[in-house]
Amino acid sequence: MDPRFIRNFSIIAHIDHGKSTLADQLLLKSGTITQREFRQQILDDLDIERERGITVKARSVTINWKHKGDVYELNLIDTPGHVDFHYEVNRSLTACEGALLLVDAFQGVQAQTVANAYAAIEADLEIIPVVNKIDLPVTRIDEVLEEVENVLGLDATDALRVSAKAGMNIESVFEAIIEHMPGPSGQPDQPLKALVFDSKYDNYRGVITYVRVFDGTLRRGDRIRFMREGIICEVLELGQFRPGMKACDQLSAGQVGYVLTGLKELYKVTVGDTVTHNERPVTAPLPGYQKPKQMVFCGMYPIDATDFENLRDELSKLAMNDSSFSFQPETSDALGFGFRCGFLGMLHMEIIQQRLEGEQNMDLIQTAPNVTYEILTRDGNTIVIDNPQDVPDPGIIMEFREPLAKVTYIVPAQHVGTIMQLCQDRRGVYRNTEFLGTARTQLTYELPLSEIVYDMYDKLKSVTSGYGTMDYEIIGFQAADLVKMDILVKGTKVDALSTIVHRSNADRRGRALVKRLKGEISKHQFEIALQAAIGTRVIARETISALRKNVTAKCYGGDISRKRKLLQKQKEGKKRMKQFGEVEIPQKAFLTVLESNKED
Repeated sequence: MDPRFIRNFSIIAHIDHGKSTLADQLLLKSGTITQREFRQQILDDLDIERERGITVKARSVTINWKHKGDVYELNLIDTPGHVDFHYEVNRSLTACEGALLLVDAFQGVQAQTVANAYAAIEADLEIIPVVNKIDLPVTRIDEVLEEVENVLGLDATDALRVSAKAGMNIESVFEAIIEHMPGPSGQPDQPLKALVFDSKYDNYRGVITYVRVFDGTLRRGDRIRFMREGIICEVLELGQFRPGMKACDQLSAGQVGYVLTGLKELYKVTVGDTVTHNERPVTAPLPGYQKPKQMVFCGMYPIDATDFENLRDELSKLAMNDSSFSFQPETSDALGFGFRCGFLGMLHMEIIQQRLEGEQNMDLIQTAPNVTYEILTRDGNTIVIDNPQDVPDPGIIMEFREPLAKVTYIVPAQHVGTIMQLCQDRRGVYRNTEFLGTARTQLTYELPLSEIVYDMYDKLKSVTSGYGTMDYEIIGFQAADLVKMDILVKGTKVDALSTIVHRSNADRRGRALVKRLKGEISKHQFEIALQAAIGTRVIARETISALRKNVTAKCYGGDISRKRKLLQKQKEGKKRMKQFGEVEIPQKAFLTVLESNKED
Protein backbone atom coordinates (compact mmCIF):
# COMPACT_ATOMS: atom_id res chain seq x y z
CA MET A 1 0.00 0.00 0.00
CA ASP A 2 1.37 3.44 -0.99
CA PRO A 3 1.86 5.49 2.24
CA ARG A 4 0.25 8.49 0.45
CA PHE A 5 -3.11 6.70 0.69
CA ILE A 6 -2.83 5.78 4.38
CA ARG A 7 -4.08 7.82 7.35
CA ASN A 8 -3.50 6.77 10.97
CA PHE A 9 -5.61 8.62 13.54
CA SER A 10 -7.09 8.44 17.04
CA ILE A 11 -10.28 9.85 18.53
CA ILE A 12 -9.57 11.64 21.82
CA ALA A 13 -12.06 13.24 24.17
CA HIS A 14 -13.33 13.52 27.71
CA ILE A 15 -15.25 10.53 29.04
CA ASP A 16 -18.83 10.25 27.67
CA HIS A 17 -18.31 12.77 24.84
CA GLY A 18 -19.06 10.12 22.20
CA LYS A 19 -15.78 8.50 21.04
CA SER A 20 -17.12 4.95 20.78
CA THR A 21 -20.36 6.14 19.15
CA LEU A 22 -18.43 8.08 16.48
CA ALA A 23 -16.19 5.05 15.87
CA ASP A 24 -19.33 2.91 15.38
CA GLN A 25 -20.68 5.39 12.79
CA LEU A 26 -17.37 5.54 10.89
CA LEU A 27 -17.45 1.75 10.56
CA LEU A 28 -21.10 1.76 9.47
CA LYS A 29 -20.84 4.63 6.93
CA SER A 30 -17.71 3.16 5.34
CA GLY A 31 -19.30 -0.26 4.88
CA THR A 32 -16.74 -1.94 7.19
CA ILE A 33 -19.74 -3.40 9.00
CA THR A 34 -23.30 -3.88 7.75
CA GLN A 35 -26.43 -2.49 9.37
CA ARG A 36 -27.19 -6.03 10.49
CA GLU A 37 -23.79 -6.35 12.24
CA PHE A 38 -24.07 -2.87 13.74
CA ARG A 39 -24.46 -2.61 17.51
CA GLN A 40 -23.50 0.11 19.94
CA GLN A 41 -19.88 0.14 21.16
CA ILE A 42 -18.81 -2.43 18.57
CA LEU A 43 -15.13 -1.86 19.42
CA ASP A 44 -15.70 -2.48 23.14
CA ASP A 45 -15.10 -6.23 23.51
CA LEU A 46 -15.23 -6.59 27.29
CA ASP A 47 -18.56 -7.17 29.07
CA ILE A 48 -17.54 -4.58 31.66
CA GLU A 49 -17.04 -1.96 28.90
CA ARG A 50 -20.53 -2.56 27.55
CA GLU A 51 -22.14 -2.64 31.01
CA ARG A 52 -20.55 0.61 32.20
CA GLY A 53 -20.54 2.35 28.81
CA ILE A 54 -16.82 3.14 28.98
CA THR A 55 -13.76 2.12 26.97
CA VAL A 56 -11.00 0.44 28.98
CA LYS A 57 -8.68 -1.00 26.32
CA ALA A 58 -7.48 0.78 23.17
CA ARG A 59 -8.68 -0.96 19.98
CA SER A 60 -7.55 -0.75 16.37
CA VAL A 61 -9.66 -1.04 13.20
CA THR A 62 -8.90 -0.51 9.49
CA ILE A 63 -11.45 1.33 7.29
CA ASN A 64 -11.43 1.84 3.51
CA TRP A 65 -12.88 5.11 2.11
CA LYS A 66 -13.06 6.26 -1.52
CA HIS A 67 -12.05 9.89 -2.11
CA LYS A 68 -11.78 11.49 -5.59
CA GLY A 69 -11.43 8.08 -7.25
CA ASP A 70 -8.70 6.80 -4.89
CA VAL A 71 -9.22 4.26 -2.11
CA TYR A 72 -7.68 5.36 1.19
CA GLU A 73 -6.83 3.08 4.10
CA LEU A 74 -7.80 4.74 7.40
CA ASN A 75 -6.49 3.14 10.59
CA LEU A 76 -8.52 4.21 13.62
CA ILE A 77 -7.16 3.54 17.10
CA ASP A 78 -10.00 3.97 19.62
CA THR A 79 -8.88 5.25 23.04
CA PRO A 80 -10.30 5.31 26.59
CA GLY A 81 -11.41 8.61 28.14
CA HIS A 82 -11.07 8.02 31.90
CA VAL A 83 -8.06 9.48 33.70
CA ASP A 84 -7.02 6.01 35.00
CA PHE A 85 -6.36 4.84 31.42
CA HIS A 86 -4.46 7.90 30.19
CA TYR A 87 -1.43 5.68 29.44
CA GLU A 88 -3.55 3.82 26.83
CA VAL A 89 -4.20 7.18 25.10
CA ASN A 90 -0.48 8.01 24.99
CA ARG A 91 0.30 4.59 23.49
CA SER A 92 -2.31 5.07 20.77
CA LEU A 93 -1.14 8.59 19.88
CA THR A 94 2.42 7.37 19.26
CA ALA A 95 1.13 5.13 16.45
CA CYS A 96 -0.77 8.00 14.71
CA GLU A 97 -0.17 11.11 12.60
CA GLY A 98 -3.44 12.83 13.47
CA ALA A 99 -6.27 12.98 16.00
CA LEU A 100 -9.95 13.91 16.06
CA LEU A 101 -10.55 16.00 19.19
CA LEU A 102 -14.17 15.37 20.12
CA VAL A 103 -15.99 18.01 22.23
CA ASP A 104 -19.57 17.81 23.55
CA ALA A 105 -21.80 20.55 22.01
CA PHE A 106 -23.23 21.39 25.44
CA GLN A 107 -20.58 20.43 28.02
CA GLY A 108 -17.70 21.91 26.01
CA VAL A 109 -14.04 21.56 26.96
CA GLN A 110 -13.61 19.37 30.06
CA ALA A 111 -10.62 18.30 32.14
CA GLN A 112 -9.74 15.19 30.12
CA THR A 113 -10.28 17.12 26.86
CA VAL A 114 -7.46 19.42 27.97
CA ALA A 115 -5.18 16.55 29.09
CA ASN A 116 -5.67 14.52 25.90
CA ALA A 117 -5.34 17.57 23.62
CA TYR A 118 -2.02 18.49 25.24
CA ALA A 119 -0.84 14.87 24.86
CA ALA A 120 -1.68 15.04 21.12
CA ILE A 121 0.09 18.42 20.77
CA GLU A 122 3.21 17.01 22.49
CA ALA A 123 3.13 14.05 20.07
CA ASP A 124 3.11 16.62 17.21
CA LEU A 125 -0.15 15.34 15.70
CA GLU A 126 -2.47 17.15 13.31
CA ILE A 127 -5.58 17.84 15.42
CA ILE A 128 -9.06 18.30 13.91
CA PRO A 129 -11.65 19.70 16.39
CA VAL A 130 -15.06 17.99 16.12
CA VAL A 131 -18.14 19.26 17.96
CA ASN A 132 -20.37 16.27 18.70
CA LYS A 133 -24.03 15.97 19.79
CA ILE A 134 -25.27 18.93 17.71
CA ASP A 135 -28.73 17.31 17.72
CA LEU A 136 -29.18 17.96 21.45
CA PRO A 137 -32.18 20.17 22.30
CA VAL A 138 -29.83 22.63 24.06
CA THR A 139 -26.38 23.36 22.58
CA ARG A 140 -23.86 26.20 22.82
CA ILE A 141 -21.70 25.46 19.78
CA ASP A 142 -20.25 28.98 19.33
CA GLU A 143 -19.17 29.13 23.00
CA VAL A 144 -17.67 25.65 22.78
CA LEU A 145 -15.62 26.65 19.72
CA GLU A 146 -14.39 29.73 21.62
CA GLU A 147 -13.30 27.45 24.47
CA VAL A 148 -11.38 25.24 22.02
CA GLU A 149 -9.50 28.33 20.76
CA ASN A 150 -8.96 30.02 24.14
CA VAL A 151 -8.21 27.01 26.35
CA LEU A 152 -6.44 24.68 23.92
CA GLY A 153 -5.04 27.25 21.47
CA LEU A 154 -6.37 25.37 18.44
CA ASP A 155 -7.86 26.98 15.33
CA ALA A 156 -11.57 26.15 15.42
CA THR A 157 -12.69 27.97 12.25
CA ASP A 158 -12.92 24.72 10.26
CA ALA A 159 -14.17 22.60 13.18
CA LEU A 160 -16.57 19.83 12.16
CA ARG A 161 -20.10 19.71 13.54
CA VAL A 162 -21.55 16.21 13.81
CA SER A 163 -23.96 14.02 15.69
CA ALA A 164 -22.48 10.54 16.07
CA LYS A 165 -25.68 9.14 17.57
CA ALA A 166 -27.90 10.42 14.76
CA GLY A 167 -25.27 9.82 12.04
CA MET A 168 -25.24 13.49 10.95
CA ASN A 169 -22.31 14.86 8.85
CA ILE A 170 -20.20 11.70 9.31
CA GLU A 171 -18.99 11.94 5.68
CA SER A 172 -17.35 15.31 6.46
CA VAL A 173 -15.17 13.54 9.08
CA PHE A 174 -13.77 11.19 6.41
CA GLU A 175 -13.06 14.11 4.05
CA ALA A 176 -11.30 16.12 6.81
CA ILE A 177 -9.12 13.13 7.80
CA ILE A 178 -7.96 12.59 4.20
CA GLU A 179 -7.45 16.27 3.32
CA HIS A 180 -5.98 17.66 6.56
CA MET A 181 -4.07 14.80 8.17
CA PRO A 182 -0.63 13.91 6.76
CA GLY A 183 0.17 10.44 5.46
CA PRO A 184 2.92 8.36 7.10
CA SER A 185 6.49 9.19 6.10
CA GLY A 186 7.98 5.66 6.07
CA GLN A 187 9.65 3.88 3.15
CA PRO A 188 8.58 0.29 2.28
CA ASP A 189 12.07 -0.66 1.00
CA GLN A 190 13.94 0.36 4.19
CA PRO A 191 14.88 -2.13 6.98
CA LEU A 192 11.82 -3.13 9.00
CA LYS A 193 10.99 -0.90 11.96
CA ALA A 194 7.60 -1.57 13.64
CA LEU A 195 6.27 -0.39 17.01
CA VAL A 196 4.42 -2.78 19.38
CA PHE A 197 1.63 -0.55 20.70
CA ASP A 198 -0.43 -3.26 22.41
CA SER A 199 -0.72 -7.02 22.85
CA LYS A 200 -3.20 -9.53 24.18
CA TYR A 201 -3.31 -13.24 24.91
CA ASP A 202 -5.57 -15.71 23.10
CA ASN A 203 -6.04 -19.17 24.63
CA TYR A 204 -5.87 -20.84 21.20
CA ARG A 205 -3.45 -18.70 19.18
CA GLY A 206 -1.03 -17.41 21.82
CA VAL A 207 0.16 -13.80 21.92
CA ILE A 208 -1.48 -11.40 19.44
CA THR A 209 0.89 -8.44 18.91
CA TYR A 210 -0.54 -5.11 17.69
CA VAL A 211 2.02 -3.29 15.50
CA ARG A 212 2.38 -0.04 13.58
CA VAL A 213 4.93 -0.36 10.78
CA PHE A 214 7.07 2.79 10.46
CA ASP A 215 9.59 1.57 7.86
CA GLY A 216 10.03 -1.54 5.72
CA THR A 217 7.65 -4.38 4.90
CA LEU A 218 6.58 -7.29 7.10
CA ARG A 219 5.62 -10.56 5.34
CA ARG A 220 4.35 -13.96 6.40
CA GLY A 221 7.26 -16.35 7.00
CA ASP A 222 9.74 -13.55 7.93
CA ARG A 223 12.05 -14.16 10.87
CA ILE A 224 11.68 -11.15 13.17
CA ARG A 225 13.38 -9.97 16.34
CA PHE A 226 11.86 -8.13 19.31
CA MET A 227 14.77 -5.77 19.97
CA ARG A 228 14.27 -5.10 23.69
CA GLU A 229 13.77 -8.74 24.72
CA GLY A 230 16.04 -10.17 22.00
CA ILE A 231 13.48 -12.86 21.10
CA ILE A 232 13.62 -14.23 17.53
CA CYS A 233 10.53 -15.87 16.00
CA GLU A 234 8.79 -16.55 12.72
CA VAL A 235 5.70 -14.68 11.49
CA LEU A 236 3.00 -17.37 11.27
CA GLU A 237 0.20 -14.97 10.40
CA LEU A 238 -0.32 -11.24 10.01
CA GLY A 239 -3.34 -9.13 9.16
CA GLN A 240 -5.55 -6.20 10.02
CA PHE A 241 -8.64 -5.61 12.16
CA ARG A 242 -11.71 -5.04 9.93
CA PRO A 243 -13.01 -5.03 12.76
CA GLY A 244 -12.45 -8.78 13.22
CA MET A 245 -9.01 -10.26 12.53
CA LYS A 246 -8.52 -10.59 8.74
CA ALA A 247 -5.27 -12.16 7.51
CA CYS A 248 -3.19 -10.57 4.70
CA ASP A 249 0.15 -11.33 3.02
CA GLN A 250 2.10 -8.26 4.13
CA LEU A 251 2.07 -5.03 6.15
CA SER A 252 4.11 -2.19 4.65
CA ALA A 253 5.28 1.21 5.94
CA GLY A 254 2.45 3.20 7.52
CA GLN A 255 0.06 0.27 8.04
CA VAL A 256 -1.38 -0.96 11.34
CA GLY A 257 -2.21 -4.59 12.06
CA TYR A 258 -1.49 -7.68 14.11
CA VAL A 259 1.23 -10.37 14.10
CA LEU A 260 1.02 -13.98 15.33
CA THR A 261 4.34 -15.65 16.13
CA GLY A 262 3.28 -18.65 18.22
CA LEU A 263 4.66 -17.13 21.44
CA LYS A 264 2.76 -18.40 24.48
CA GLU A 265 4.09 -16.05 27.19
CA LEU A 266 2.74 -12.51 27.04
CA TYR A 267 5.54 -11.10 29.23
CA LYS A 268 8.00 -11.80 26.38
CA VAL A 269 6.26 -9.15 24.24
CA THR A 270 6.89 -5.72 25.76
CA VAL A 271 4.55 -2.91 24.77
CA GLY A 272 6.75 -0.18 23.25
CA ASP A 273 9.28 -2.69 21.84
CA THR A 274 10.59 -2.44 18.25
CA VAL A 275 10.12 -5.30 15.78
CA THR A 276 12.74 -5.70 13.04
CA HIS A 277 14.00 -8.38 10.63
CA ASN A 278 16.53 -10.76 12.14
CA GLU A 279 18.75 -10.81 9.02
CA ARG A 280 18.47 -7.08 8.19
CA PRO A 281 17.90 -5.24 11.50
CA VAL A 282 17.65 -1.49 12.05
CA THR A 283 20.50 0.16 13.94
CA ALA A 284 18.42 1.93 16.60
CA PRO A 285 15.02 1.01 18.11
CA LEU A 286 12.02 3.35 18.36
CA PRO A 287 11.75 5.42 21.60
CA GLY A 288 8.94 3.21 22.97
CA TYR A 289 6.88 4.04 26.07
CA GLN A 290 7.34 4.64 29.75
CA LYS A 291 6.18 1.61 31.74
CA PRO A 292 2.84 2.33 33.48
CA LYS A 293 3.34 2.72 37.22
CA GLN A 294 0.80 1.29 39.65
CA MET A 295 -0.20 3.83 42.31
CA VAL A 296 -3.09 2.14 44.14
CA PHE A 297 -2.77 -1.22 45.91
CA CYS A 298 -5.15 -3.51 47.79
CA GLY A 299 -5.28 -7.09 49.02
CA MET A 300 -7.58 -9.66 47.38
CA TYR A 301 -8.35 -12.83 49.33
CA PRO A 302 -10.64 -15.76 48.43
CA ILE A 303 -13.50 -16.26 50.90
CA ASP A 304 -12.99 -20.01 50.55
CA ALA A 305 -9.32 -20.88 51.14
CA THR A 306 -9.53 -23.71 48.57
CA ASP A 307 -10.06 -21.07 45.81
CA PHE A 308 -6.52 -19.68 46.26
CA GLU A 309 -5.08 -21.45 43.19
CA ASN A 310 -8.15 -20.54 41.10
CA LEU A 311 -7.67 -16.89 42.07
CA ARG A 312 -3.99 -17.08 41.10
CA ASP A 313 -4.93 -18.47 37.66
CA GLU A 314 -7.56 -15.77 37.03
CA LEU A 315 -5.22 -12.95 38.13
CA SER A 316 -2.52 -14.36 35.80
CA LYS A 317 -4.95 -14.24 32.86
CA LEU A 318 -5.90 -10.63 33.65
CA ALA A 319 -2.24 -9.61 33.99
CA MET A 320 -1.54 -11.21 30.58
CA ASN A 321 -3.94 -8.82 28.84
CA ASP A 322 -3.30 -5.78 31.04
CA SER A 323 0.35 -4.78 31.46
CA SER A 324 -0.61 -2.08 33.98
CA PHE A 325 -1.99 -4.62 36.49
CA SER A 326 0.33 -6.52 38.84
CA PHE A 327 -0.08 -8.99 41.70
CA GLN A 328 2.03 -10.97 44.14
CA PRO A 329 1.18 -13.45 46.93
CA GLU A 330 0.85 -12.22 50.51
CA THR A 331 -0.34 -13.62 53.83
CA SER A 332 -2.61 -12.03 56.42
CA ASP A 333 -3.15 -13.33 59.96
CA ALA A 334 -6.82 -12.37 59.70
CA LEU A 335 -7.58 -13.41 56.11
CA GLY A 336 -5.11 -16.19 55.30
CA PHE A 337 -3.46 -16.49 51.87
CA GLY A 338 -4.18 -13.92 49.15
CA PHE A 339 -2.58 -11.48 46.73
CA ARG A 340 -1.37 -7.89 46.84
CA CYS A 341 -2.65 -6.27 43.63
CA GLY A 342 -1.48 -3.02 41.99
CA PHE A 343 -3.67 -0.70 39.89
CA LEU A 344 -3.45 2.65 38.09
CA GLY A 345 -6.39 4.08 40.02
CA MET A 346 -9.68 3.31 41.75
CA LEU A 347 -11.67 2.75 38.54
CA HIS A 348 -9.02 0.32 37.33
CA MET A 349 -9.32 -1.53 40.67
CA GLU A 350 -13.14 -1.64 40.46
CA ILE A 351 -12.99 -3.05 36.92
CA ILE A 352 -10.54 -5.83 37.86
CA GLN A 353 -12.69 -6.73 40.88
CA GLN A 354 -15.90 -6.74 38.81
CA ARG A 355 -14.31 -8.90 36.11
CA LEU A 356 -13.19 -11.44 38.72
CA GLU A 357 -16.59 -11.55 40.41
CA GLY A 358 -18.76 -11.22 37.29
CA GLU A 359 -16.89 -13.14 34.59
CA GLN A 360 -15.15 -15.73 36.79
CA ASN A 361 -17.69 -16.04 39.68
CA MET A 362 -14.96 -15.54 42.30
CA ASP A 363 -16.03 -14.71 45.88
CA LEU A 364 -13.49 -12.21 47.22
CA ILE A 365 -12.64 -10.19 50.27
CA GLN A 366 -10.96 -6.96 49.18
CA THR A 367 -9.04 -4.91 51.73
CA ALA A 368 -9.13 -1.14 51.75
CA PRO A 369 -6.95 0.35 48.99
CA ASN A 370 -3.88 2.46 49.67
CA VAL A 371 -1.37 4.37 47.55
CA THR A 372 2.39 3.85 47.19
CA TYR A 373 4.68 5.57 49.71
CA GLU A 374 8.43 6.12 49.95
CA ILE A 375 10.41 5.91 53.20
CA LEU A 376 13.92 7.32 53.61
CA THR A 377 15.68 5.39 56.38
CA ARG A 378 18.38 6.75 58.67
CA ASP A 379 21.04 4.73 56.85
CA GLY A 380 20.19 6.53 53.57
CA ASN A 381 18.14 3.79 51.86
CA THR A 382 14.82 4.50 50.15
CA ILE A 383 12.07 1.89 50.62
CA VAL A 384 8.92 1.78 48.46
CA ILE A 385 5.87 0.80 50.52
CA ASP A 386 2.61 -0.43 48.97
CA ASN A 387 1.31 -2.25 52.06
CA PRO A 388 0.87 -0.68 55.54
CA GLN A 389 2.14 -3.95 57.07
CA ASP A 390 5.58 -3.26 55.52
CA VAL A 391 6.11 0.07 57.33
CA PRO A 392 9.32 -0.33 59.41
CA ASP A 393 9.83 0.68 63.03
CA PRO A 394 9.39 4.48 63.46
CA GLY A 395 12.87 4.68 64.98
CA ILE A 396 14.58 4.00 61.64
CA ILE A 397 12.36 6.32 59.56
CA MET A 398 14.04 9.60 58.68
CA GLU A 399 11.43 10.81 56.16
CA PHE A 400 7.99 9.50 55.15
CA ARG A 401 6.99 10.58 51.62
CA GLU A 402 3.62 10.43 49.88
CA PRO A 403 2.77 10.77 46.15
CA LEU A 404 1.74 14.25 45.04
CA ALA A 405 -0.63 14.93 42.15
CA LYS A 406 -1.34 18.03 40.08
CA VAL A 407 -5.14 18.19 39.81
CA THR A 408 -7.04 20.27 37.25
CA TYR A 409 -10.72 20.99 37.87
CA ILE A 410 -13.14 22.52 35.38
CA VAL A 411 -16.26 23.59 37.29
CA PRO A 412 -19.19 26.02 36.99
CA ALA A 413 -18.17 29.44 38.34
CA GLN A 414 -20.68 29.33 41.22
CA HIS A 415 -19.01 26.21 42.67
CA VAL A 416 -15.43 27.55 42.81
CA GLY A 417 -15.62 28.35 46.55
CA THR A 418 -16.92 24.87 47.39
CA ILE A 419 -14.13 23.16 45.43
CA MET A 420 -11.47 25.37 47.02
CA GLN A 421 -12.79 24.46 50.48
CA LEU A 422 -12.85 20.76 49.52
CA CYS A 423 -9.20 20.92 48.41
CA GLN A 424 -8.15 22.90 51.47
CA ASP A 425 -9.72 20.29 53.77
CA ARG A 426 -7.64 17.65 51.97
CA ARG A 427 -4.28 19.40 52.41
CA GLY A 428 -4.36 20.87 48.90
CA VAL A 429 -2.02 23.67 47.77
CA TYR A 430 -3.60 26.25 45.42
CA ARG A 431 -1.73 26.94 42.17
CA ASN A 432 -3.82 29.03 39.76
CA THR A 433 -7.24 29.91 38.32
CA GLU A 434 -8.25 30.45 34.68
CA PHE A 435 -11.66 31.63 33.52
CA LEU A 436 -13.16 29.76 30.54
CA GLY A 437 -15.76 32.35 29.62
CA THR A 438 -18.29 33.73 32.09
CA ALA A 439 -19.80 30.45 33.32
CA ARG A 440 -16.86 28.09 33.92
CA THR A 441 -13.53 28.16 35.70
CA GLN A 442 -10.39 26.00 35.61
CA LEU A 443 -8.70 25.50 38.99
CA THR A 444 -5.29 23.90 39.52
CA TYR A 445 -4.26 22.38 42.87
CA GLU A 446 -1.53 20.12 44.18
CA LEU A 447 -2.98 17.38 46.37
CA PRO A 448 -1.69 14.19 48.01
CA LEU A 449 -2.80 11.25 45.87
CA SER A 450 -4.22 9.49 48.95
CA GLU A 451 -6.72 12.36 49.33
CA ILE A 452 -7.86 11.97 45.69
CA VAL A 453 -8.20 8.27 44.97
CA TYR A 454 -10.84 7.30 47.53
CA ASP A 455 -13.79 9.52 46.73
CA MET A 456 -12.69 12.87 45.27
CA TYR A 457 -14.44 12.14 41.97
CA ASP A 458 -17.72 11.33 43.78
CA LYS A 459 -17.46 14.43 45.99
CA LEU A 460 -16.75 16.62 42.96
CA LYS A 461 -19.83 15.35 41.11
CA SER A 462 -21.91 15.77 44.26
CA VAL A 463 -20.97 19.37 45.08
CA THR A 464 -21.14 20.54 41.44
CA SER A 465 -24.45 18.78 40.63
CA GLY A 466 -22.60 16.58 38.13
CA TYR A 467 -21.09 19.44 36.08
CA GLY A 468 -17.54 19.42 37.50
CA THR A 469 -14.72 17.40 35.92
CA MET A 470 -11.16 16.65 37.00
CA ASP A 471 -7.90 15.31 35.67
CA TYR A 472 -4.72 14.54 37.59
CA GLU A 473 -1.13 13.51 36.97
CA ILE A 474 1.49 12.31 39.45
CA ILE A 475 4.29 14.87 39.77
CA GLY A 476 6.47 13.20 42.40
CA PHE A 477 6.77 12.44 46.11
CA GLN A 478 6.83 14.92 49.00
CA ALA A 479 7.73 14.51 52.68
CA ALA A 480 4.74 14.51 55.05
CA ASP A 481 3.98 13.77 58.71
CA LEU A 482 2.55 10.28 58.08
CA VAL A 483 1.96 7.50 60.58
CA LYS A 484 0.79 3.89 60.49
CA MET A 485 -2.51 3.42 62.32
CA ASP A 486 -3.18 -0.09 63.64
CA ILE A 487 -6.56 -1.52 64.59
CA LEU A 488 -6.70 -3.84 67.60
CA VAL A 489 -9.63 -6.18 68.16
CA LYS A 490 -9.62 -7.64 71.68
CA GLY A 491 -6.01 -6.51 72.05
CA THR A 492 -4.83 -8.25 68.83
CA LYS A 493 -3.66 -6.32 65.76
CA VAL A 494 -5.69 -7.03 62.64
CA ASP A 495 -3.10 -6.46 59.91
CA ALA A 496 -5.70 -6.21 57.11
CA LEU A 497 -7.25 -3.14 58.79
CA SER A 498 -3.98 -1.20 59.19
CA THR A 499 -3.75 2.04 57.23
CA ILE A 500 -1.35 4.96 56.68
CA VAL A 501 -2.76 8.38 57.62
CA HIS A 502 -1.56 11.94 58.13
CA ARG A 503 -0.92 12.62 61.82
CA SER A 504 -3.28 15.63 61.84
CA ASN A 505 -6.17 13.40 60.69
CA ALA A 506 -5.26 10.32 62.73
CA ASP A 507 -7.49 10.97 65.77
CA ARG A 508 -10.56 11.76 63.67
CA ARG A 509 -10.01 8.82 61.31
CA GLY A 510 -9.34 6.46 64.22
CA ARG A 511 -12.57 7.45 66.00
CA ALA A 512 -14.60 7.15 62.80
CA LEU A 513 -13.09 3.76 62.01
CA VAL A 514 -13.65 2.05 65.37
CA LYS A 515 -17.17 3.51 65.49
CA ARG A 516 -18.00 1.93 62.13
CA LEU A 517 -16.32 -1.34 63.14
CA LYS A 518 -18.55 -1.47 66.22
CA GLY A 519 -21.56 -1.42 63.91
CA GLU A 520 -20.17 -4.21 61.71
CA ILE A 521 -18.95 -6.75 64.32
CA SER A 522 -21.78 -8.61 66.02
CA LYS A 523 -21.96 -9.13 69.79
CA HIS A 524 -20.20 -12.15 71.27
CA GLN A 525 -20.54 -13.90 74.65
CA PHE A 526 -17.80 -11.61 75.97
CA GLU A 527 -16.90 -7.92 75.86
CA ILE A 528 -14.80 -6.84 72.84
CA ALA A 529 -12.52 -3.80 72.89
CA LEU A 530 -11.92 -2.07 69.52
CA GLN A 531 -8.91 0.25 69.54
CA ALA A 532 -7.10 2.46 67.03
CA ALA A 533 -3.43 2.90 67.91
CA ILE A 534 -0.33 4.64 66.62
CA GLY A 535 2.59 2.62 67.88
CA THR A 536 1.80 1.95 71.55
CA ARG A 537 -0.50 4.98 71.95
CA VAL A 538 -4.22 4.23 71.75
CA ILE A 539 -6.00 7.15 70.07
CA ALA A 540 -9.59 5.84 69.96
CA ARG A 541 -11.65 3.08 71.60
CA GLU A 542 -15.10 1.58 71.34
CA THR A 543 -16.42 -1.37 73.33
CA ILE A 544 -18.88 -3.98 72.10
CA SER A 545 -20.76 -5.15 75.18
CA ALA A 546 -21.22 -8.86 75.85
CA LEU A 547 -24.30 -10.70 74.66
CA ARG A 548 -26.38 -10.97 77.84
CA LYS A 549 -28.03 -14.23 78.70
CA ASN A 550 -30.45 -14.32 81.66
CA VAL A 551 -29.17 -17.38 83.54
CA THR A 552 -31.60 -16.76 86.43
CA ALA A 553 -34.71 -16.88 84.20
CA LYS A 554 -35.71 -20.35 85.46
CA CYS A 555 -35.35 -19.38 89.13
CA TYR A 556 -38.86 -18.45 90.27
CA GLY A 557 -38.49 -16.77 93.67
CA GLY A 558 -36.60 -18.90 96.16
CA ASP A 559 -33.16 -18.51 97.66
CA ILE A 560 -31.16 -15.44 96.51
CA SER A 561 -27.91 -17.37 97.04
CA ARG A 562 -28.90 -19.73 94.17
CA LYS A 563 -29.16 -16.73 91.79
CA ARG A 564 -25.84 -15.32 92.98
CA LYS A 565 -24.14 -18.66 92.40
CA LEU A 566 -25.47 -18.78 88.80
CA LEU A 567 -24.43 -15.17 88.11
CA GLN A 568 -20.96 -15.80 89.55
CA LYS A 569 -20.57 -18.90 87.38
CA GLN A 570 -21.60 -16.87 84.29
CA LYS A 571 -19.11 -14.12 85.21
CA GLU A 572 -16.25 -16.64 85.43
CA GLY A 573 -17.28 -18.21 82.13
CA LYS A 574 -17.29 -14.81 80.39
CA LYS A 575 -13.87 -14.04 81.85
CA ARG A 576 -12.52 -17.34 80.49
CA MET A 577 -14.11 -16.73 77.07
CA LYS A 578 -12.67 -13.22 76.96
CA GLN A 579 -9.27 -14.77 77.51
CA PHE A 580 -9.53 -17.57 74.93
CA GLY A 581 -12.53 -16.73 72.71
CA GLU A 582 -12.05 -15.80 69.05
CA VAL A 583 -13.73 -12.73 67.54
CA GLU A 584 -15.44 -13.36 64.21
CA ILE A 585 -14.85 -10.37 61.90
CA PRO A 586 -17.27 -10.21 58.93
CA GLN A 587 -16.13 -9.44 55.36
CA LYS A 588 -17.85 -6.06 55.35
CA ALA A 589 -15.69 -4.87 58.22
CA PHE A 590 -12.59 -4.94 55.99
CA LEU A 591 -14.10 -2.26 53.75
CA THR A 592 -14.82 -0.10 56.80
CA VAL A 593 -11.46 1.63 56.39
CA LEU A 594 -12.59 2.85 52.97
CA GLU A 595 -16.05 3.84 54.21
CA SER A 596 -14.62 5.85 57.12
CA ASN A 597 -12.37 7.74 54.68
CA LYS A 598 -15.42 8.59 52.56
CA GLU A 599 -17.26 9.90 55.62
CA ASP A 600 -14.30 12.12 56.47
